Amino acid sequence: MEFENKTEITEFFLRGFPSLLELQIILFIFFLLIYVLTISENIIIITTIQLHPKLQKPMYFFLSNLAILEICYVSVTVPNLLVNVLTERKTITFSGCMTQLFFFISLMCTECVLLAVMAFDRYVAVCHPLQYVRIMSYEFCVQLTLSSWLSGFTVTIIKIYFISKLSFCGPNIINHFFCDISPVLNLACIDMSLAELVDFILALVILLIPLLVTAISYVCIIYTILKISSTDGRQKAFSTCASHLTVVTIFFSTTLFIYARPKKAKSVDANKLISLLYAVFTPLINPFIYCLRNKEIWDTLTKYLCRKKHFPDLCI
Repeated sequence: MEFENKTEITEFFLRGFPSLLELQIILFIFFLLIYVLTISENIIIITTIQLHPKLQKPMYFFLSNLAILEICYVSVTVPNLLVNVLTERKTITFSGCMTQLFFFISLMCTECVLLAVMAFDRYVAVCHPLQYVRIMSYEFCVQLTLSSWLSGFTVTIIKIYFISKLSFCGPNIINHFFCDISPVLNLACIDMSLAELVDFILALVILLIPLLVTAISYVCIIYTILKISSTDGRQKAFSTCASHLTVVTIFFSTTLFIYARPKKAKSVDANKLISLLYAVFTPLINPFIYCLRNKEIWDTLTKYLCRKKHFPDLCI
């Protein structure tokens, strides 16, 4: 993907997390462990779902796509973060910055829509269980998934087009650990009100519409669950949604705070910590949330580990 650069600046300096050399080594080990764990966890989820026929259901099809998305998500930012932690000159080229920004925002927007799709899946499963197989056919699931990826990347292409047309003539220091929208906009030396307005409107569209779909789905789900007479029935119905609801709450609360604001935000340390939450830690904890609260995945995984005798204590 090519970006037209009308600027004198050819590279940016990422401040990241300034610290002493000893602390930088600790940070490198810390982020490396997080990256390896995140990739490993999501690969395990994908493999477990793909290799076991009992998990060939729409909910797990979407979960596989979410795991793929999480792998791509952390791979856009963390490897570059690892390099910058140990190097004195933490630079990134203009085209590299725009490329990183494009893929990061595209994947984030895709996750917004995919989480809404998963909420709709839970709505059909709880509110229309007898029609679930007919409605959530494999073809329809593929269409929903492709729509999630397509909408995420289409919205971001428009965003990046306007941002890449701005002029950046100094300073070139990005107070962040990766190229994000607000830190980059803060460096523009010409009127960037149009790019800022386009970014804000598209952020509202790609965040609020999926959030609205998710909210409506869960209002219907809760209403249906409350009508179930037995306590066990209510608990069983809610347990199918608890993991997804937890992930949705964490993801949307952080992304709305960062991206759904009408004015450019100064990239202060607080914003960097929040960015760490949704860009690095959320992909790490999501597999734990889904596996620990999902009996089918957990049972399938433990049976496999027992059969291979990797962790015999799990078989007790």
